[in-house]
Amino acid sequence: MTETNTVKETDGEAVVERKQLSRNMEALLYWTGVLMAVFHIWVNTVGVMPEIQRNAIHFGFILFMGYLIYPFNPRFAIKLKWMDIILALVSVACALYLVLFEDALHARNEVPILSDLIFAGIAIVVMLEITRRTAGYIIPCLAAGFLGYALWFGKYMGGIWQFPGVTLERMLYRMYFAPDGIFGTIATISSTFVFLFVLFAAFLLKSGAGDFIIRLSVAVMGKMVGGPAKMAVFASGMMGSISGSAVANTVGTGSITIPLMKRVGFSSTFAGGVEAAASTGGQLMPPIMGAGAFIMSQWTQIPYLKIVGVAIIPALLYFISVAFFVHLRAKKDGLAVMEDHEIPKLSDVIKEGWHFFIPLGVLIGLLMAGFTPTYAACAGIASIVAASWLNKKTRMGIRDILDACAQGTRGMVTTGVILLCSGIVIGVVLMVGAGIKFSIMISGLAQGSMMLTIVLIALASLILGMGLPVTASYIVLAVLAAPSLEMLGASLIGAHMLIFWYSQDANVTPPVCLAAYSAAGISGSPPLATGIESWKLAKGLYVIPLLFIYTPILFQGSILEVAEVSAAALLGLFCMAVFFEGFHRRELNWALRLGFLGAGVMLLWPMLWLHGAGLVLFIILTLLQKTATPVKTIPEDAVAEK
Repeated sequence: MTETNTVKETDGEAVVERKQLSRNMEALLYWTGVLMAVFHIWVNTVGVMPEIQRNAIHFGFILFMGYLIYPFNPRFAIKLKWMDIILALVSVACALYLVLFEDALHARNEVPILSDLIFAGIAIVVMLEITRRTAGYIIPCLAAGFLGYALWFGKYMGGIWQFPGVTLERMLYRMYFAPDGIFGTIATISSTFVFLFVLFAAFLLKSGAGDFIIRLSVAVMGKMVGGPAKMAVFASGMMGSISGSAVANTVGTGSITIPLMKRVGFSSTFAGGVEAAASTGGQLMPPIMGAGAFIMSQWTQIPYLKIVGVAIIPALLYFISVAFFVHLRAKKDGLAVMEDHEIPKLSDVIKEGWHFFIPLGVLIGLLMAGFTPTYAACAGIASIVAASWLNKKTRMGIRDILDACAQGTRGMVTTGVILLCSGIVIGVVLMVGAGIKFSIMISGLAQGSMMLTIVLIALASLILGMGLPVTASYIVLAVLAAPSLEMLGASLIGAHMLIFWYSQDANVTPPVCLAAYSAAGISGSPPLATGIESWKLAKGLYVIPLLFIYTPILFQGSILEVAEVSAAALLGLFCMAVFFEGFHRRELNWALRLGFLGAGVMLLWPMLWLHGAGLVLFIILTLLQKTATPVKTIPEDAVAEK
C-alpha cells in the first residue's frame, strides 16, 4: 500500500483525519509503539529516572507517532510528508535535549543559555502544531491565548485580570524546564496512570474481553422488555470505563446494540440516543473512569481508591436512570423481547469468559491492598496475558502481546497530546493566578449563591465541551472553577466530582454532541434529533452532581444517611423519567405527569421530610393508575411494521 490519501477515524473524543501509511511507515509506527509500551512499563515498575526526563521521553514518543499519523493538511498529505518526518524528528530532538542537558542547567544555577531557550521555543511550537492536527484548533488556540496573556496583553486588561507580564526568557524556562509546564504534573499523569490504563484496556480488548462483555449483556438483558437497549446501557457501562472515550464506546458497542434496538422496534433516533447516553456514562463508572480518576487523584491528592469508591453509587444511579427511560419507552410502545435463538445461555457465556474477571479482580485487589495504580495496572496487564491461557480460544501469544502494545500506544497519541498541551494552560494559570481570579469572578456573578455558581460552571463546561475533549475540559475547569465551589462550602472531592461529571455533558448536549452524532451515523437517524434524545435520556448527568454538593452521597456522612439519600434519588430519577416519557402504567395526562415531576423534585431535594412526602405522593399517583385504563399496547403487526 502506498501513501495515497487520508481516512477518517474516531480517535479520543473527535473525528480526525489520518494518513494511509505505507507498509514501511506502518512497521515503523508498530515497533515504535511496542518500544514505547516497554519503556513505560519499565519506568513505572523497576526503572529509575527523574520525573521530568521520563515525561520528556513520553513527549518524544507521543509527538513522533503523532506527526507520522496525522498530516499537516489532508489534501496535501503526500506532498508534505517530508514536513511531517522533519517535525517528528525535531520533536524527538526536543525531548533528548532536555534529557541530556538538564543537569548542565542545574550546574549553572538554573540560568538558561541560548540553546536552552531555542529548544524550549521549538518544543512549544511543535506541541501546539501536533495538538492542532489531532484535536483541532480550540486547544492550541486556548494555550496560545494563555501564553499571550502572560507575555503581552495581560498588562492592558483592567480590574482583577490585569497582569504585569513575564519575560519571554522566563516563560520559555517555565514551560520547558520547570515542573509546572509541558513536562510537569499533567505530563506525569499522562506518562504514568493514563498510559498504563490505556495499555491495560488494549490488552483486555485484544484478549477478547470486548466480545465477552457484549455476549454477557445479551445473556443478562435479552429476555427483558427493551432488552437490547438495556443491554446497550449495561455493555456501555462496562466498556466505557475501559475504553476511556464516549465516542469510541459509542462506535464500538453501538455497532452491535443499535441494530438490535431497531430490530425489536425502537426508533432509530431513540436507539442512537440510548447508546450515546449510556456511552457517556462509561467514563463515570469505576474502576477506571477513563482518565478522570487519575487526574483527579493527582490534582487533589485524594487517594485514587477513595475516588473510585465514592463514585460507584452515583455511577450506578446514572445508568439505572437511563435504563428507566428504556423500560418506560419499551412498555409504552409495547415492544417484544428478543427471540430465544438470539440470546446465548448465561452459563455458557460465563463458562467461556469467566477468566476475564481475573484481571479486574487483580486490579481492584491490588488497589484495595494499598499498591499504587501504576503497579496495579502493570500487574493487571500481566494477569490478562496469564488469564488468557485459561481458555484455548483466547490465548495471547507473542504476536498478540506485541499487537496490544502497538494498539495501546497508538490509541494513546491523541489523549497524550491533549494532556501535554494542557500542561501549557495549567502552567500559565498557576503563574498568573488565573484560578483565583476566575473564582472571584464567578463568586461576584453568583453573589454567594451555591446553586447559581453550579449553573455558571455547568454552562462553562458545556461551552468548553463544544471544542475540548472531556479530559481537557475537566482540567481547565478544575483549576479555574473548583476553588469557587470550595469557597462556598463544597468539599474538595464534591467540587471536583461535580466538575468532572459536568465535563461529560457536551457529549450529549446539542448543538455539539459528538457521542450522539456518532450514534446517529450508525442508526441512520437525524443527528440533531438524536442529540436531543440523548440529552433527554442523560438527565441524571445534570441532576446527580447536585447531590455531591448538597447531600452526603459521596460517603460524607453515615452509611444510613448515604443509603437514604441514594434510595430517594433512585426513586426521584424514576419519577423524572416518568414525567419526560409521559408514561407509567399507562399514558399519563399532564396533571399526572406534573404530579410525578413534583414527586421527583421532592425526592431529590436534600431534606428528609420532603423525601417522605415525595414517597407518599409517588404511591398515591401509582394507585390512581390502577383504576384507570390498562397499559397501552401496540398490535404485533404494528410492532413488526415499525
